[in-house]
Amino acid sequence: MRAKLTYAVTAAVLVVYFVLVGSRGVMLIQQGTALTVAFGCAVLVLPVIGVWFLWQNTRFVTKANRLAAELEAEGGLPVDELKRTPGGRIDRDSADAVFARRREETEDSPDDWRCWFRLAVAYHDARDTPRARKAMQRAIALREGRYATGGPVRN
Repeated sequence: MRAKLTYAVTAAVLVVYFVLVGSRGVMLIQQGTALTVAFGCAVLVLPVIGVWFLWQNTRFVTKANRLAAELEAEGGLPVDELKRTPGGRIDRDSADAVFARRREETEDSPDDWRCWFRLAVAYHDARDTPRARKAMQRAIALREGRYATGGPVRN
């Protein structure tokens, strides 16, 4: 719940920022000189890119949460079996061991979105965010029927 609230507040702040930047771009364009029109158009590109990025990220998070809810209903969410340091951080060796098992599971069933979901969680626990995101994207695509693997799992 805390993560959802943080995401919502961050998204709201970004939307306010996009509106402010966009209004400045419009004001520059309204000045009417060649230089201010050029700067105004350049400034308007930033909120467009930001809104696109925010939209894509929100869609990704929403789809990943749907998969998590479906997996939870099936009783298939990965169990947190990781050892932690006294400070609460995940022990690296423990994360690596779980990751190795998840990778093998995914190699055995490369067309199963559930395996890719659990692999994404293992990547995340091992602090490999780019690969965690790619594995989750694969899980989403498989669940939606947009992807057929058949190939080996890549690190």
